[in-house]
Parts: sequence; structure tokens; C-alpha cells
Amino acid sequence: MSIEEKELKSRKSEIQKELELLFKANMKITNWDVAEADDNKAAEILLNILQEKLDSIREDVKSGKYTNY
Repeated sequence: MSIEEKELKSRKSEIQKELELLFKANMKITNWDVAEADDNKAAEILLNILQEKLDSIREDVKSGKYTNY
């Protein structure tokens, strides 16, 4: 296992928790802003937004943007 894998594995739970908190915070904001919001629909839209950004970051990694970050 590489040092990068060891480091990130040690923080995996924390990273995942932060992502879940981001998701939940945005769900709450949606409920505050749109009282009659369909929570499942909002969740799907939010997941798509997050996935779109993850895909964008993945492309940046592939193109070398973070090589010397």
C-alpha cells in the first residue's frame, strides 16, 4: 500500500462524513427555500450536481491539473 493510500484510508471515514454533511446541509436549505419540495426529487438533483463536479474534478486529475498541487 502506498503512502497516499495509507493516508487517505486513515481519513476515509472523515472524508465520507464531510460529503454526507454537505449533502444533508443542501437538503435542509432546499426544504427551507421550497416548503413543498419533493425530497426524493431534490435528493436526486443534488446527487447529480455533486456527481457532475466529481466528474469534472476526475477530468482535471486525468489532465494533470493536480500533478504538482
